[in-house]
Amino acid sequence: MKNLTIVKIGGNIIDNEAELNKFLISFSKIKTAKILVHGGGKLATELSSKLGIETKMIEGRRITDAEALKIATMVYAGLINKSIVAKLNSNRSSAIGLCGVDVSLIPSGKRKKGKVDYGFVGDVISKKINTDFLKLLLDKNISPVIAPITGTKKGQLLNTNADTIASSLASALGKYYKVKFIYCFEKEGVLNGNKVIKDLNKKTYAQLKAKEIIKDGMIPKLDNAFDALKRGVRHVTIGNANDLNKLMNHHAGTSITN
Repeated sequence: MKNLTIVKIGGNIIDNEAELNKFLISFSKIKTAKILVHGGGKLATELSSKLGIETKMIEGRRITDAEALKIATMVYAGLINKSIVAKLNSNRSSAIGLCGVDVSLIPSGKRKKGKVDYGFVGDVISKKINTDFLKLLLDKNISPVIAPITGTKKGQLLNTNADTIASSLASALGKYYKVKFIYCFEKEGVLNGNKVIKDLNKKTYAQLKAKEIIKDGMIPKLDNAFDALKRGVRHVTIGNANDLNKLMNHHAGTSITN
């Protein structure tokens, strides 16, 4: 099996042009087949504020009404996605910008109402991910750059958690590749106070979550990381985008284990 590296980039790195550029240079140098999944940083929130649209978050997950969906689509699948692709191609990486609705790449369903109504938020239908198309690109040394906008079979756009998309892709492609899965953002890893947790298993995660040491946006990252391991992904690491080379070799960040 060939090696495949899937990197999810998010957090404040997306908003910092200099830091993002450094990260993309490092990403372009990865020798294996590779996929980049990105979030939206603060740009969607800032644009919403300028337009008088309130941003609502619960445990790191965005509530998306009809107006917020328009902004998310424009920002994530438009400006951010194409800016990243342009920079990667300028670094001699053959990259293509996609989102979940392109060639029905990442089908999803609208999240059902429970205690919280998330609005136009998608839940990935993992079994229907278009792995054939991704394999076609990867075999041609083309690196997909994927934005977190998905859609239903009836054509409804949905805002979908980028961490979930990255995890789902890693799991789906684990049947065909030896997948190394890395979450990159502005922190050094999963923190206990100011100290990086070098190795984190599910039991310790549950304990730290109960004590609210791990909370907010870190929760969906870790939930998805453990899910990816459960579904056959070989390595999951979380850490600082500036340390991508070290994260590739498990010399930095937090290694997630069962």
